[in-house]
Amino acid sequence: MLDLHRLRLLRELKHRGTLAAVAEALSYSPSSISQQLSVLEREAGVPLLEPVGRRVRLTPQAEILVAHTEAVLERLERAEADLAASLRGLTGTLRVAAFQTAALALVPDALSLLGDAHPGLRVEVTQCEPESALPALLARDFDVAVTEEYPDEPIPRPDGIEFAELGEDEMRLALPGGSAAEPSLAAAAGLPWVLEPAGTASRHWATRLCRNAGFEPDVRYESTDLLLHLRLVERGHAAALLPDLVWTGGAPAVRLVRLPRGRHVRRLFTATRRGSGAHPAVRAWREALARPLRERPQETLKEFADGG
Repeated sequence: MLDLHRLRLLRELKHRGTLAAVAEALSYSPSSISQQLSVLEREAGVPLLEPVGRRVRLTPQAEILVAHTEAVLERLERAEADLAASLRGLTGTLRVAAFQTAALALVPDALSLLGDAHPGLRVEVTQCEPESALPALLARDFDVAVTEEYPDEPIPRPDGIEFAELGEDEMRLALPGGSAAEPSLAAAAGLPWVLEPAGTASRHWATRLCRNAGFEPDVRYESTDLLLHLRLVERGHAAALLPDLVWTGGAPAVRLVRLPRGRHVRRLFTATRRGSGAHPAVRAWREALARPLRERPQETLKEFADGG
């Protein structure tokens, strides 16, 4: 009989890549992880690991075992969800990953709503960008992740993760208040820009948008921190493309311009491991996040935004 604990260690190795990473995540020593996997090899009767330089990789037979382990764990996730649904109150801990603007604009209100409705539920939140949050979700570091998707830049959909849409967040051109540029994307061609780093979905989308408007953006500043983007625009150093969530709780201090030709919105999602999306704590968190997003005044920014 194969031991589920040791099978989970093999699964962890697949997702984390090294014995040292598995040991660090699970608070074991690397030698202990190696010993447990050696026992699993004897139980399975086939080699499960093969050396590659100073590291190891899973054999085809190990990949088969991991696939079956994933199915077993998914079934256990569903069992936990069903068990929690049979109880009257929500308890335990929900571990959440959220990217920056969602963490700033949605998470505080969601925590208040959830705290009032389910005081026995502990929620732990870590700011984490989707590129890191989804692998960590698969590795069971989080129970739910808040992610984003830019227009025509579909996010990866790893096997074993389910996505549920929360809503949309309009993107707008942000210009310094004293800028002499006309209120249009094309007229901002001569300005310095701040964008997210090369290789990110946001950067791909922004670059394509500018090229469609007939220019290559002069990117002088790069950061994943949208609050830094905002500060650079406010101080007159750059143009930027900012989501409406940035303005939650305050009026814009920069010129906003609606983008041309079509709806330029990023879509917001929650992501969970397959089988856990029906857990009452996950459902309650999703609703708590969606409510402030859904109830935002739709006209709030229109009075501040020029036509695109």
